[in-house]
Amino acid sequence: MIQAYCQEFEILQEAAGMILEGMVTSQNESGELNIAPMGPQVDQGMTQFILRPFQTSRTFSNLKETRSGVFHVVDDVLLLAKTAIGTLQEIPETFPAEKISGRVLASACRWYEFQIESIDESEARTVMQAKVIHHGRIRDYFGLNRAKHAVLEAAILATRTHLIEQGDLLAQYQTLAEIVRKTAGPDEETAFRLLEEFISKAYAETQS
Repeated sequence: MIQAYCQEFEILQEAAGMILEGMVTSQNESGELNIAPMGPQVDQGMTQFILRPFQTSRTFSNLKETRSGVFHVVDDVLLLAKTAIGTLQEIPETFPAEKISGRVLASACRWYEFQIESIDESEARTVMQAKVIHHGRIRDYFGLNRAKHAVLEAAILATRTHLIEQGDLLAQYQTLAEIVRKTAGPDEETAFRLLEEFISKAYAETQS
């Protein structure tokens, strides 16, 4: 079962470490798969993660239940956009993780299997300390394509329609749209269009 939570997609602002945006796969004890965008705080060697899922999210409940998951470095922004706004209808291709009971996204560039070492639930946004126990590489990262980064920023904005005034958000979207127009491939164009439709619908629902 796939369930995405917009709250999980917010960028963290801690100064203590770097935030790396990617995708997390997790499972409950029944083996149901969840795929969600997430930006953990990582160390330079990618050996330790700090994940901060909201306690209402499926990622939180899965990681609390099984204490393990897989973080993916990705450049498939169409998949990322669909999971961010909850429109992913089919499970993408995966293969079994090697050191944990989990699934690896076949479209990822790199993956990191991790175990949760501690959980702090004292605030709404849980702090989970994780240790990487295995990692692997599937293919090279595509590179610094501006459209892919623009879609990432657009997806983050799409999860914040409840926080940002419509005029302010749409002004930011116009800048991102110009980047996508100039530098995107077909997947980036599709992803950006899905996000635009989601945002239009979200604001229309709040005004109705």
